Amino acid sequence: MLTKFLEKFAKLLVLWVVLAAAVGFVFPQVLVPLKPFTDWLFAFTMLGIGCLLSVQDFMPILKKPKLILFGTAAQFVIMPVLAFIIIKILGLPAALAVGLILAAAVPDAMAAGVMSYLAEADVAFSVALTTATTLVSPIITPALTYFLGRQYIPIQFWPMVKSILMMVIFPLLLGLWVQHRFHKITTQIKPVFPALSTLFIAFICGLVVALNKNAINKVTGIVLVSVVALNVFGLIFGYLAGKGFKFDLAQRRTLAINVGMQNAGMGAVLAIKHISPEAAIPNALFATWCIVSAAILAGVWTRHQIK
Repeated sequence: MLTKFLEKFAKLLVLWVVLAAAVGFVFPQVLVPLKPFTDWLFAFTMLGIGCLLSVQDFMPILKKPKLILFGTAAQFVIMPVLAFIIIKILGLPAALAVGLILAAAVPDAMAAGVMSYLAEADVAFSVALTTATTLVSPIITPALTYFLGRQYIPIQFWPMVKSILMMVIFPLLLGLWVQHRFHKITTQIKPVFPALSTLFIAFICGLVVALNKNAINKVTGIVLVSVVALNVFGLIFGYLAGKGFKFDLAQRRTLAINVGMQNAGMGAVLAIKHISPEAAIPNALFATWCIVSAAILAGVWTRHQIK
């Protein structure tokens, strides 16, 4: 009974994010006290994800390094370039521009594996690609944010590197060790980790809204357009990149989903810590919208099954 409840709870991520955002807007005083703990919230999320992974999840990286290399390159080229173009076209204000760049520069979301499964794509490739982009993110994400965003706001490269290591890589590795050392226990409580991750991401998105209550009415429209454009074109060009790399149909679907879905929760925490609360707005919107769009796309693709 509890297991089914936790599984259903995790699947309703969009609902919890929307509810948390509503609480953050109506009762900001409830969530603002969480600001000093955003690093810890996200670190626990990555710890839980690490507990869900195993050594077998890394085998595709070793067996098909070329596939992962191409996928990682597509992830960190397509999205930042799209963000840069969208910013220029829409003329986003400085803080929001850097926020969108950060949303494009983070690795793909762990939820991409679930969406790849729903879309009848290559789940193993998705998990391996997400793992690879996450492992290189301590250098790639700050570097992209620095080179593309410094024209708008001064960007601190090394503090951002340190933050990603502390709240992403170390917790992920610790989770892998816990999974290896206490495999029987983690298997029994496996549904707990996605549920907690869902809860923490919802809290982070709600906090972003709470911190930006006064500004959010003025910027939501243009930010929403930029976020939707970044996601939709990311899905399209991710698929086209897979076609250009001569991936099979399942791999093309996977690459589209992974490129279009970003770990925007990570982007929101980095924005709050190193840039400004306003820069976290695009990330909070992206965290919600990319799940909705990927679910819609998965539904369409399941009607066109892979032969």
